[in-house]
Amino acid sequence: MSARAESIVVLTGAGISAESGIKTFRAADGLWENHPIDDVATPEGFERNPQLVYEFYNQRRQQLLSDPIKPNAAHSYLAKFEHEFPGKFLLVTQNVDNLHERAGSENLVHMHGELLKMRCLNSQLVFDIIENFNFDTNCRCCRSPGNLRPHIVWFGEMPFHMNKINQALESCDVFVAIGTSGNVYPASGFYQTAKIRRARTVELNLERTSSGFDEHIVGNASEIVPKYFENLLQAC
Repeated sequence: MSARAESIVVLTGAGISAESGIKTFRAADGLWENHPIDDVATPEGFERNPQLVYEFYNQRRQQLLSDPIKPNAAHSYLAKFEHEFPGKFLLVTQNVDNLHERAGSENLVHMHGELLKMRCLNSQLVFDIIENFNFDTNCRCCRSPGNLRPHIVWFGEMPFHMNKINQALESCDVFVAIGTSGNVYPASGFYQTAKIRRARTVELNLERTSSGFDEHIVGNASEIVPKYFENLLQAC
């Protein structure tokens, strides 16, 4: 990099949490826990069978809160980098777990929602949740059952925080994508948005994608993320 970076945007995907034991959302056969994605990750699926959707996310929440699930070295070093980097920094995650927060990240947005939150369908108020909930759970604001849904962005819905994300991408010097296939819109176009500013774009992944990043570093996130960001800090 020819000049010192002053603004950095990082995007993380399922690959960074897989090393912590979090199952990826979608298996190679298009199923998660033997359920078609259309049944558990779309508004239509929720309308058809809300109890199935509640159970699906309750299981994922229980897994996230289980003792073996902990942040790994990649999560930890991103938090360290954020606190030591003298410029602007935004961490955008496609993941719905809380491993970045547990590692210490603060300037963070969840574009696909969060497992540990639920949302009222009437007021759109968002509440923290660690317990199981379902169609019979009383909403905290409506005081009646049947008004709650997982605070998750399903297929066909608009991701959260897109204005903030796009503003950061349009003004960054470096964009780094970690552990993501880059196949899902709109995240698949983030590196192109960053390039409008002539930002350097870097992919850290288990395998190189076919996208047009300036630099590709292949390996496990827990190994390559600390090395890359340590070098980036030294360059600052």
